[in-house]
Amino acid sequence: MTPLICVRLACLSANRRELMNDIFIWHENHVPAVDRAKLKSQNPLVVWFTGLSGAGKSTLANALEVQLHRQGYHTFLLDGDNIRHGLNSDLDLSVHGRKENIRRIGEVCKLFVDAGIIAITAFISPYREDRDRVRQLIGTENFVEVFVDASLQSCQQRDPKSLYAMASSGEISGMTGIDDPYEPPNNPELAVKTDGLAVEECLEQITQYVVQRVYAAN
Repeated sequence: MTPLICVRLACLSANRRELMNDIFIWHENHVPAVDRAKLKSQNPLVVWFTGLSGAGKSTLANALEVQLHRQGYHTFLLDGDNIRHGLNSDLDLSVHGRKENIRRIGEVCKLFVDAGIIAITAFISPYREDRDRVRQLIGTENFVEVFVDASLQSCQQRDPKSLYAMASSGEISGMTGIDDPYEPPNNPELAVKTDGLAVEECLEQITQYVVQRVYAAN
């Protein structure tokens, strides 16, 4: 693609955005988000689990939701595999597809926060830029990044979906940690080492921190 074509496409994209902004007007809700949170007596959060495949994101995210539900909090879990069956079933595993996957989930999480819900997500979300963009969208006061830290070797040994085995045999490409990078968080709210601690120990750390953040809003 020549530089001239790139410029023309960029201009078309900008013109299209301007047109869309003229057509679609943002309507403010008459019930503010803070009132929804007060009704549920909780501070809405996005608890964003990130880490390599096999690190334990889904295990911890599911366990956290159970713990919070038992304590009376209103939660919803968004799992990376499940989302690929519905909302994001049209996306591939290219870099663009992965980035769009996280962008969409960020927008969904924003809706959950506006609704007063605690959204728990379990996505590899390999690129730091995408996670930081979600943080900016949600707002740091409502965002908890949990780095599920496990060595590549540990994840390869677990390999619950045989993805590492398929990557090694050449059946799949673009595997995060193998031939596509994983960029760990620089300053996550929490980091748990799942190849050194039991699930219960990691869960206790996470639950204590999250409950402190999910204060009663009434």
